[in-house]
Amino acid sequence: MKLKNVLLVVSDLERSKRFYKTLFGLEPIRDLEENVILMEGLVLQERKSWEDALGKKAILPNYGAELYFEEQNLDSFLERLRSSEFPMEILTQEEENAGGCRAVRIYDPDGHVIEIGGYCSHPISLSLVD
Repeated sequence: MKLKNVLLVVSDLERSKRFYKTLFGLEPIRDLEENVILMEGLVLQERKSWEDALGKKAILPNYGAELYFEEQNLDSFLERLRSSEFPMEILTQEEENAGGCRAVRIYDPDGHVIEIGGYCSHPISLSLVD
């Protein structure tokens, strides 16, 4: 089995497409009107379409998950973040852990949590295979 995509329910599909393209460089690779597949396997789906398909209300914001991105030049990203058109709510200010890894957490326009980490001075392997 192989995980193919991660889907986020969004209240304004066009705004979310601009957000992920402007800040993260994720270009749409397939636009299906009520949902769009972005590079790297991120899928955005219009809230009403999601609710119609499930017959349940989507609860936004939802703090039960987090997207994680790594950025080679975290300082450049933080500057792009500060000068972006999007009102930005920062969840955690830039911090550095004991391993020398820097990171910041923000919310996307619908309140999904995103962590942006810089490359660590001591990379950690997450491989489950020896």
